[in-house]
Amino acid sequence: MMADQKTVLRLLKTARGQMDGIIKMVEEDRYCGDVLTQLAAVESAVKAISREVMRDHLETCVVERIQAGDTEITDEVMDLFRKFM
Repeated sequence: MMADQKTVLRLLKTARGQMDGIIKMVEEDRYCGDVLTQLAAVESAVKAISREVMRDHLETCVVERIQAGDTEITDEVMDLFRKFM
């Protein structure tokens, strides 16, 4: 489990709130530029959350598996990096 689970959950809930706001903006037929600005903010927030979870994964799960002799974890890590680059 994530070391700083409370922080990640808070960030996820904030992003969810932003998405709810965007849904309302679209339902109200708000100006597209404003919707795009809010979408960019949510995208940035989600990327920040992903970086936090990735850091935790590297510092805990990956280190533990390498210490246990499982070097195949590097393939998983490379696949995860590809998804976020």
